[in-house]
Amino acid sequence: MENLKEKISVEKETIATIKREIEKKIVGQEDMIRKILIGIFTGNHILLEGLPGLAKSLTVNTIAQTLGLKFSRIQFTPDLLPSDIIGTEIYNEKTGEFYTKKGPIFANIVLADEINRAPAKVQSALLEAMQEKQITIANETFKLDRPFIVLATQNPIEQDGTYPLPEAQQDRFLMKVKIEYPTKQEEKAMLNLLTTSTDFDSIKIEEVLNREKIETIKEIIKNIHIDEKLMDYILEIVFKTRETNNYIACGASPRASIALVVSAKANAFLEGREYVMPQDIKRVIFDVLRHRIMLTYEAEAEGKNVEDIITGIMEEVKLP
Repeated sequence: MENLKEKISVEKETIATIKREIEKKIVGQEDMIRKILIGIFTGNHILLEGLPGLAKSLTVNTIAQTLGLKFSRIQFTPDLLPSDIIGTEIYNEKTGEFYTKKGPIFANIVLADEINRAPAKVQSALLEAMQEKQITIANETFKLDRPFIVLATQNPIEQDGTYPLPEAQQDRFLMKVKIEYPTKQEEKAMLNLLTTSTDFDSIKIEEVLNREKIETIKEIIKNIHIDEKLMDYILEIVFKTRETNNYIACGASPRASIALVVSAKANAFLEGREYVMPQDIKRVIFDVLRHRIMLTYEAEAEGKNVEDIITGIMEEVKLP
């Protein structure tokens, strides 16, 4: 434990440096940044839900630069094909042979922008890659880069012409993070940053980490201690979601329990601790559970949302 404490103490300064670099271009959005880092440092995918103009793409790109990772952005549209994502075989007339042209999925951080705008077969191609960490092009299998993290975005308002992600597919994301508007103070700071004489695009982001160091952090997080009582607390909450009632049609799967433990450990790491505290669980619980609980028509008719249900369960289940 002492050795782990020393390792985390060393990495605490690294995390502070990462945040300083990101803040060169991103004002506010501390919660989104934290949740994305949790996803990357645990090797998991994140679903970002928010209106356009809330700096989702810029944040993801800036984080990728800071962590020394290859970034790729895929704009999902109704006419997108699976081959546009994973790649295809192309015939070379000069040599008379086929060669493989890899798609944009071959990156460390893949931003799947407006994932619900593409048909189900395209979503499935991406989600299969997320699960298997490899893809097949013309009977040849290719391993994806490590780390391989998908950060998918969707707009909660404009639903016309969209293909909503099925619940089973959403379950593959560690978290569903809701992106909020900046505060007035943050937006003022943003105005100062973007409307001064400084050329925003020329702001240099320094690489703080690399792929090898991220793997080291991943191992540190795995070794963070979580008390058995807190494990039981997590299980109690997840099992409560499975008690079907007037409001809950379908509860969270065992993936939710795993995701809560993993996310709480990662949050403890970001706080510079070698052990999980109750506030770590509270910090991530809504993001981990909100896309894993299906509500009944009765709940929707009464104006209940998933956050209300999670809050009710947390009030019911007492902390150890």
